[in-house]
Amino acid sequence: MKTLASLLAAAVLGLSAGPATAAEPIRIGSVLSVTGPAAFLGDPELKTLQMYVEEINKGGGVLGRPLELVHYDDGSDATKANSFAKRLIEDDKVDVIVGGTTSGSTMSMVPLVEKAEVPFVSLAGAVVIVDPVKKWVFKTPHTDRMAAEKVFADMQKRNISKVALLSETSGFGQSGKKETEAVASKYGITLVANETYGPKDTDMSPQLTKIKNTTGVQALFVFGLGQGAALVTKNYKQLGLTIPLYQSHGVASNEFLKLAGDAANGVRLPSPAQLIPDKLPAGDPQKPVVTAYNNAFKARWNQDTSTFGGYAYDGLMLTVNAIKKANSTDRAKVRDALESTDLYIGVSGAFGMSPTDHMGLTLDSFRMLSVNGNDWALAE
Repeated sequence: MKTLASLLAAAVLGLSAGPATAAEPIRIGSVLSVTGPAAFLGDPELKTLQMYVEEINKGGGVLGRPLELVHYDDGSDATKANSFAKRLIEDDKVDVIVGGTTSGSTMSMVPLVEKAEVPFVSLAGAVVIVDPVKKWVFKTPHTDRMAAEKVFADMQKRNISKVALLSETSGFGQSGKKETEAVASKYGITLVANETYGPKDTDMSPQLTKIKNTTGVQALFVFGLGQGAALVTKNYKQLGLTIPLYQSHGVASNEFLKLAGDAANGVRLPSPAQLIPDKLPAGDPQKPVVTAYNNAFKARWNQDTSTFGGYAYDGLMLTVNAIKKANSTDRAKVRDALESTDLYIGVSGAFGMSPTDHMGLTLDSFRMLSVNGNDWALAE
């Protein structure tokens, strides 16, 4: 009996039935942060790629050829990501690369893939990955600029205009800080406080105390990833702060709820639909895709899905669609096919790429969520 995953793969990709042949494999390279500070992102990404490569191969592979996943763990270290990308290109001779968990790792890989002319689909958030457009580089997550805009649009509706920004000094956080500062005035927002913290810091109380004592501050916006952002949330609660707390899509994972505990209640953030498959209306075009991925991942790994695993799902499926469309693994043809992706419904949204847009998502594909009773809800 086919699994939900294989049924979805067959429906989306039009895969032929029967086992994959012994033909030369299509090599999918990947560098992910499976260990280190960004492990909560990279772990579900790798598991997603492994699961769907297996499912696609069970369904006959692609163009009559099996997929081969060649992956390395950069340990959340951008320097290692660069070295592994070089190995994938020069030694493993991969056909395409899907990966780059963090923005720092991705950007360390970009010069290599551009020079070698290898299609690269990043799973990281910073807008600089695709803006300005780089010929061989694409991405699946929404950008940090979009996250800031979604948050500020929500604040605008709630008559919030004076905001404190607390950002992480990681690549993701630095880019988020820059983009947040750039779009604030567009939404009538004034940043009355602007603090930072390190990704390995264990106490952000000093920064939060400054923010608490800032005159007129109406809300706090945190731009960071994983453990650091969860610690900020706990410290916020411990200091008795009561102003609305917003996070970025960098914490859009059930792992954040576990790390932050009860302190997360009331937090608002932008997220892809992946966190709320059961709360999407029946007519939502993403609902069947998100639900199938959610069920397949839980059945295989016995753990919750995350938006990060969803980025990997979209990255792989976009790549396979492009190979099928190109009817070839010729790198230039695959690149062109990726760039001409038109209305692919993924777990992160509806993708429509072009020569001027190598991500292809609109602001509408972000959902505004809130944490209610240690669970996600559509924000009102």
